[in-house]
Amino acid sequence: MSGATKTVVHVLRHGEVYNPDKILYGRLPGFRLSELGVQMAKAAAESLVGRDIAHVVASPLERAQQTAEPFAAQFTLPIEVDERLIESANLFEGKRVAVGDGALRQPRYWYLMRDPFTPSWGEPYVQIAQRMYAAVLAAREAAEGHEAVCVSHQLPIWTLRRFVERKRLWHDPRRRQCALASLTSFHFEDARIVGIGYSEPAAHLIAMSPGARTAKGA
Repeated sequence: MSGATKTVVHVLRHGEVYNPDKILYGRLPGFRLSELGVQMAKAAAESLVGRDIAHVVASPLERAQQTAEPFAAQFTLPIEVDERLIESANLFEGKRVAVGDGALRQPRYWYLMRDPFTPSWGEPYVQIAQRMYAAVLAAREAAEGHEAVCVSHQLPIWTLRRFVERKRLWHDPRRRQCALASLTSFHFEDARIVGIGYSEPAAHLIAMSPGARTAKGA
């Protein structure tokens, strides 16, 4: 589109979280980045050195706020907060939910898993997609003609991407392309998304953490 205003909104998943008990921490307070997670956030920020970042916004959860810090420092910007970037609600929050372990083995929880398409155990995918899309549009407007960074969480980011790509929202979580400290970048011409990019600037750090790709709570 000739003459269109080009804007990029980078949606960043937070870095690794310190979670020794391996629970699904979801929206619970007190879950902060591990030392390796702090390094992941710095690596992600360094990957955008020289870019025209004009707006930094994050989920209100501690791990997202921490991940935004090196971006705010690097680009001398405040960290705005957008509640719409928060982790998805999940009824298994605070429990161990690995397949074959913890809550999933207990019959009293099986009813929660009756519908994987909505899903029955948490916030509807459609609701996640709509709030995330609204947050990205707000970030685009705030950084119009420049670039923005939005720090969020794995499931919301992946649901947003599938929504934009017009794919069904329910999916196999093992197939999500949304690693720790990864950037899913939405390229706009005016208010229209014309492309999506993906990068993993902390891949070398993820390789140092055996459980990073399956970290619970996201």
